[in-house]
Amino acid sequence: MSLTGKRIGFALTGSHCTFAAVFPCIEELVKSGCDVTPIVSVAVAATDTRFGKASEHLERLEKLTGKRALSTVPEVEPIGPKKLLDLVIIAPCTGNTLAKLALGITDGPVTMAAKAHMRNGRPVLLAVSTNDGLGLSAKNIGLLLATRNIFFVPFGQDDPHGKPTSLVARLEYLPAAAEAALAGKQIQPVLLGPAVG
Repeated sequence: MSLTGKRIGFALTGSHCTFAAVFPCIEELVKSGCDVTPIVSVAVAATDTRFGKASEHLERLEKLTGKRALSTVPEVEPIGPKKLLDLVIIAPCTGNTLAKLALGITDGPVTMAAKAHMRNGRPVLLAVSTNDGLGLSAKNIGLLLATRNIFFVPFGQDDPHGKPTSLVARLEYLPAAAEAALAGKQIQPVLLGPAVG
C-alpha cells in the first residue's frame, strides 16, 4: 500500500528532545504525497524548552505542511464527524499521552483527535518516547497493544544502562508502520533490541 494521497493527522506531544527526529518524518510524508495536518498538544503549543521555542516549532510545522497546526479541542473535534483523516500518527507519544489514551481521557487536542478519529474505526499509530516505558507506562503500553485500531511504530530501549526504563520508537520504521496500520495490521516485530550507535 502506498501512502500517496493519504490524509494524515500528525500529532506531536511534549517529548521536545525527540522533535529533531520527528520533523524529518513529517517532511518525508509530505514528499511522498501525503496530505499532512499538524496537531499539537498544549505543551507543544505553549512551552519553550532548551530544544527550541514553541513558536519556532509551530512555524516549522506550518512551513513543512502548508497548514497551521491544530492546537485546541474545538479545532480537532470535527476530525470524527467529518471523517477528515485516514490515519492519525502521534509522534512523539509521551508516557502522559499513553496513560490518557489507555484510560480514555480526552482533555486536550491530541487525545481528542485520536478519540474523534477512532470513533470511525480508523487507525491511530503511536511512536512511543518515554523514560518510563518499562516502568509505570508499561501497563498502558500493554493495554494499548491490545486495543483495536491502535498500532505502534516498533520501539526499544534507547539507553539500557543509563535509562533502563526508557523506550523510544525507531522512526525509520514509521512509513512502513503507517502503511501497515492503514491496512489494519501491526508491523512486526514491534519490540526491538537496544539501539546501536
